[in-house]
Amino acid sequence: MKIGVPREVREGESCVSLTPVGVRRLVSMGHRVCVERGAGERVGFPDQSYIEAGAQLVYSPEEVYWRSDLITKVERPTFDEFTLFQDNATLVSFLQLAAARPSKIETMLEKQITAIALETIETDEGELPVIHAMSQIGGRMTPGVAARFLDIGTGGNGVLISGVPGVPPAEVVIIGAGMFGQETALAFAHAGARVYVLDRDVKPLTELEQRAGRGRVTTMPAHPETIAQVITFADVVVTAASTPGKRAPILISEPMVRTMRPGSLIIDVSITQGGCVETSRPTTLRDPVFTYADITHYCVPNIPAAAARTTTQALANSTWPIIEMIAEMGIDETIEQNRAIARGVWTHRGALVQQSVSPHSDMGKTQ
Repeated sequence: MKIGVPREVREGESCVSLTPVGVRRLVSMGHRVCVERGAGERVGFPDQSYIEAGAQLVYSPEEVYWRSDLITKVERPTFDEFTLFQDNATLVSFLQLAAARPSKIETMLEKQITAIALETIETDEGELPVIHAMSQIGGRMTPGVAARFLDIGTGGNGVLISGVPGVPPAEVVIIGAGMFGQETALAFAHAGARVYVLDRDVKPLTELEQRAGRGRVTTMPAHPETIAQVITFADVVVTAASTPGKRAPILISEPMVRTMRPGSLIIDVSITQGGCVETSRPTTLRDPVFTYADITHYCVPNIPAAAARTTTQALANSTWPIIEMIAEMGIDETIEQNRAIARGVWTHRGALVQQSVSPHSDMGKTQ
């Protein structure tokens, strides 16, 4: 199979979808891999390392897409990138199509692209292996983000996350007890914060209590009245409530934002799926925050991208079985044989497989 690794072009994304180790393994199996020049430079994988692994180095994105049956990426392709795909190609990438422009899905259908979204690959046990890896990284990074933007010099309220003897710690509210929410709660608890976690389902709250230990976090039902109450005293609000493949629910309205303490911080992790806060809009690692009603908003769509080297390696570990199976068996047999990968398929042979989005509906404003 001919496999292509383009350089990521979205602002702030430095990861690469295949490491030289993965390339070497694919080449040893008899597959051809072409890598765009500079694809891994920003995370410490120079072009020479890919050449030594057996890859063919190409000098433009057009060459990657035109020559490849299977494209592996990290971020969803831009519209210009989608136009470069050859017909009947396969794409493996994070897609977040519930927040994509309809024209992108229309292009995928016209070109009969088989698109596999890494975020919706799900085992029979309900586990999301790729999301789990990214949640571990992002969750452990979030207290660092909070410490930075609670700093009085960045417009925060000047609260130390851990507090000190005689002074209470920061109050942290996390809405959504999925994988990211749990990892974030544990990280904040270890940092010494007072942590409240809300979810509509008691099962993940029970799992979190078992992981954290009784008394380390406070769990609560995510009723609208409860959310409205807890955000009024929070120093940090992390919104991580979403369903893979669907638009995130709006849980905090604009009037509710105005009830929060001045200088407090919102980290809207669900911004990749539209955001859970009415006042949120996507930001970047270069310009990560904005202020609305004296509340700092951090809405970077891909928090793990800031730790790009670690993220690249973790992503490679979790996606390698997927890439290997498609390369060896072909896309049709892979979908037939592997139900976890089949659950990640959004478009196939000109058909829209997932029905939670439509190319004719308004799915958001991201590119």
